[in-house]
Amino acid sequence: MLLGVHVSKEGKISETLKAAHELRCNTMQMFSRNPQQWNQEALDSKDTVEFVRKKAAYGINPLFIHVSYLINLASPFAKLYHASINAYIEDIEVAQQLNADYIVTHMGSHKDTSEEEGIERLIKALNTIITKTKRSAVKILLENTSGAGSWLGYNFKHQQKIIQGIKDKNRVGLCLDTAHAYSAGYDIATEAGFKGVLVQIDKLVGLKLIKLIHLNDTKEKLGLHIDRHYHIGKGNIGIEGMRRIINHPKLRDIPFILETPKGSQDDDLMNLKMVRKLRQGG
Repeated sequence: MLLGVHVSKEGKISETLKAAHELRCNTMQMFSRNPQQWNQEALDSKDTVEFVRKKAAYGINPLFIHVSYLINLASPFAKLYHASINAYIEDIEVAQQLNADYIVTHMGSHKDTSEEEGIERLIKALNTIITKTKRSAVKILLENTSGAGSWLGYNFKHQQKIIQGIKDKNRVGLCLDTAHAYSAGYDIATEAGFKGVLVQIDKLVGLKLIKLIHLNDTKEKLGLHIDRHYHIGKGNIGIEGMRRIINHPKLRDIPFILETPKGSQDDDLMNLKMVRKLRQGG
């Protein structure tokens, strides 16, 4: 099973891999920069070499980089829009240096404009980014959202429209966040609801495009559009809902990354233990 957590960057970037390894993870996600800052610190060359060495030594594969929360590729404001494109390109370049496989991104907020206009801006931005990083092997994953405010991506028809507009479709895939899906109104806690979601995704874009699952529970009620994660099996998706997701034959070989609360150092251990317990066949 490919299982990991989002690891916070503290100190040297190579230390993130040690943290994941100590949790017995074989995949992981991280930020390449402070998620609340625009300025990208230059990577230390020795630390970068050590990072790549440890990644191979610890068998951390694939590696996911989550982009900054400040980036908004659907923004109607020109300054923010162009700054987001430039920052995204920087993140892909950093991901390339770290030998990362994927960039994970929320799909942006259209603010006071329409969803259609926001999607058009996002498609244009992604095509620009892909063109300007055409020599990179790093792929882009579109993460579904809870649909709070004016955020795009709460309906998988959004992903369908965006992927249809991407010129180089080989560089784009999906990240399925379970807490976001439930909060957006997809009842993945029930067997029938979960089956229906997978049928819809497969019809609109194809299940094969899911390259990552953010495995998170939530205590928020179905369809409230509140983005708040909770511990595995202790929210409204629940133990049986999580068991179905983890063991589904079309999902079980996809990497699972936990973004569950970290109130103490033991929380990641607790959640990873639960996932491993729910997994059938080891």
